[in-house]
Amino acid sequence: MVMAETSPVTRQWIADFVAETLRTETLEQVITRLDNAIIARIPELRDRDMRRDLAASTRAHAFEVLSGLTQDRFDYPVPEQAHAFARTIARRGHDVRFLLRVYHVGQEALLEYMAEVVGQGQLPRDIERDVLLRLFDRSTRWISTSVETLTDTYMQERESGLRAALNQRAEIVRALLDGGDLDVEVASARLGYRLAQRHLALVLWTEEGPGLAPPDGGDDVAGLLDRVATRCATALGNGSVLTVPSGAAALWAWIGLDDDLPDPALATWPVESPVRVAVGVPAAQVTGFRRSHREAIATRQVAERARPALPRVLHYPEIEVAYLAGTDEPAMRALIERELGALAAPDLHSARLRETLHAYLRARRSPDAAAKILGVHKNTVRYRIQRIEELLGPRSLDQRGPRLEIALDCVAVYGV
Repeated sequence: MVMAETSPVTRQWIADFVAETLRTETLEQVITRLDNAIIARIPELRDRDMRRDLAASTRAHAFEVLSGLTQDRFDYPVPEQAHAFARTIARRGHDVRFLLRVYHVGQEALLEYMAEVVGQGQLPRDIERDVLLRLFDRSTRWISTSVETLTDTYMQERESGLRAALNQRAEIVRALLDGGDLDVEVASARLGYRLAQRHLALVLWTEEGPGLAPPDGGDDVAGLLDRVATRCATALGNGSVLTVPSGAAALWAWIGLDDDLPDPALATWPVESPVRVAVGVPAAQVTGFRRSHREAIATRQVAERARPALPRVLHYPEIEVAYLAGTDEPAMRALIERELGALAAPDLHSARLRETLHAYLRARRSPDAAAKILGVHKNTVRYRIQRIEELLGPRSLDQRGPRLEIALDCVAVYGV
């Protein structure tokens, strides 16, 4: 907005107003009035330290605004006391909207005070209008500059605090995983997560990487993974969860449990694309915290090497044999070739026979139980088992040891 030329009468009235307001007694009364008006609308500021920082900020702003009223400059340097107040708001954990509200309420209180003073001056109508327009213009410029500058200060402080908290959390977790000698109660307090309970460790990640735009409107992949971990904790545990970023698109998490989980296959996991989750086995205390995490890490390693058709949520007991056997891949492939022979072919018919044999062995060689697992008739299972024995050669299934099932476990995870 371009202001019209200010008349000498208006300038003189403003100069007198500024001189009177800057008198120590008057200034303190004005500051108290403005702060009381802000606190009445924002009761969180009643706290002694918050109120002290607010008063210091208001006083410093008042000097800048009042001195600017008598000049034609339009810049309003933001005083250090205002930066300090913005940092206090960030350190107290308030949202940035809290800072914006303080300044907008403050502007309303300032305009109300100025309108009251102008009204008491009994000025001619045209002079009163000029004075109010100048006061409104300058206060609007002040609030705009302050909010823009202090929002940056707030965000820098908030990010610095979050980084410090994340760094401390990561250091404690690393010490726990490395077997460091930590006081469990102190570590629990600093983490905000009780270590003296049962833990279920998760590793969450997305294959799309950190540039992904999350489908639920979040800002980044890290936020998406954190929300998924929290939902899992709510659905499966006692609500407590500890998370530590392990990369731009990966997260370590621990869920607190009051009891063991039921069969993992029966649990409802609130996980959707593009997130994948590797899950350890529930275990107690700090030892369990470490062990379940190692299992979750191992499960992810398998998931990233495995065939694409594996579930989005993968549990360590489901892949434990494949993980152990797969540490030496050439030896594992030799085992598969030796035990499965012709069944290791990559065609669909061989895949169907392998699936049937796997279900049959897990069902303790019961055709009826295997048929229920596969969703086929028991005679179909019997026919396929007969065909499998023909392909495997002279030794019957009853004569074969556990290496056959280990080979099938590996193929189910890694493919042929």
